Amino acid sequence: MNLALFDLDNTLLSIDSDHAWGRFLVARGIVDSAEFDRRNDYFYERYKAGTLDIHEYLLFALAPVAGRPRDEIDAWHADFMAQVIGPAIGVKARDLVNQHLAAGDLCCCVTATNAFVTAPIARAFGIPHLIACDLEEHEGVFTGKPRGIPSFQDGKIRRVEAWLATMNRRIADFPVSHFYSDSRNDIPLLERVTRPVAVDPDDTLAELARARGWPVISLR
Repeated sequence: MNLALFDLDNTLLSIDSDHAWGRFLVARGIVDSAEFDRRNDYFYERYKAGTLDIHEYLLFALAPVAGRPRDEIDAWHADFMAQVIGPAIGVKARDLVNQHLAAGDLCCCVTATNAFVTAPIARAFGIPHLIACDLEEHEGVFTGKPRGIPSFQDGKIRRVEAWLATMNRRIADFPVSHFYSDSRNDIPLLERVTRPVAVDPDDTLAELARARGWPVISLR
């Protein structure tokens, strides 16, 4: 059995689900449009530049679901899946995931976006495992605070190794370990696997992939 790890935003999806979720909340009138949109775009630019403060961002991103009844935010997310995420799931991305599932690989989506936004998306791909930024809850209601180690940059390695340790495994135990990503932020984990694959990569990752001879593919 091999290991197949997939980044989500701008990799399996043709959009960034975290940024798109923020825009969806603005369009629905759930958050103040001008200020939220401005900060949402600010953090997205910092992410693309590789300079995002993940802790500051998570407090911003989780605030709209804090204290809300779960059935209310689940209903929002169902609309988000139908209107925004469904059209962003392409045939090539589905085929890639299905290829690894059919081969019997251990498959996991590893994303810096929070688990509330991404769990239904991972399920839509049929990916059985998800590592995402976790949310603190109190009596089933989100508090607006993150929980544990964010699965971002070096944190992705720590979270993947912790997940594999629950099965008494390590990345190094697999004959082949794949990781698919578009982003410079994922270079630490890409360097840990035996088969790093740049997917529609940003300029920094594209340059590194060329220098190191990593495969570069498109799922668009």
